[in-house]
Amino acid sequence: MSAAVFTRTDPALGEFSVRPVDPAADTPLLHRWVTDPKAAFWLMQDCDPATVEKEFRRIAADPHHDAFLGLHNGTPAFLIERYDPAHRELVGIHAARPGDIGMHFLTAPTGSPVHGFTRAVITTVMEMLFADPDTHRVVVEPDTRNTAVHALNKAVGFEVVRTVSLPSKDAYLSICTRDQFLATRGAC
Repeated sequence: MSAAVFTRTDPALGEFSVRPVDPAADTPLLHRWVTDPKAAFWLMQDCDPATVEKEFRRIAADPHHDAFLGLHNGTPAFLIERYDPAHRELVGIHAARPGDIGMHFLTAPTGSPVHGFTRAVITTVMEMLFADPDTHRVVVEPDTRNTAVHALNKAVGFEVVRTVSLPSKDAYLSICTRDQFLATRGAC
């Protein structure tokens, strides 16, 4: 397995670390996650393991797209995709600026949710993205129906710019600057 590319400690929940996805080794786990009913907004409900592996191999080969596995205290617990919105997802919809980075995240399905866990995950994601000094804004395009993620996005500083129509969904194009994110850190 690859080494962690980012690690942070949450005072209440422990260590969160992030490593690149290994498509061959991680496919069984990722297949369970992305086909779970709670992952409906990932649009992979009917995918078989071979299709999931093919998708993560495609991402690994793409110079403008990355996938990372997030671990909580050493156990796989979340998935992150990072992309360049000038080349993926929002081409022709969002006028990407230098320093813009796009992001998706998914927490692993669980039968026993931990209070504050998903907030800690999105905080980890944002800290990882802003750890790169070249990142100035994080751009997301969540499905307009995904009310849970809208609340999380707002909590870490995202502001909705407008509603956009993408091939698979209507989405709220939202942006969070480094300063907007840092302003929320005292509210955790």
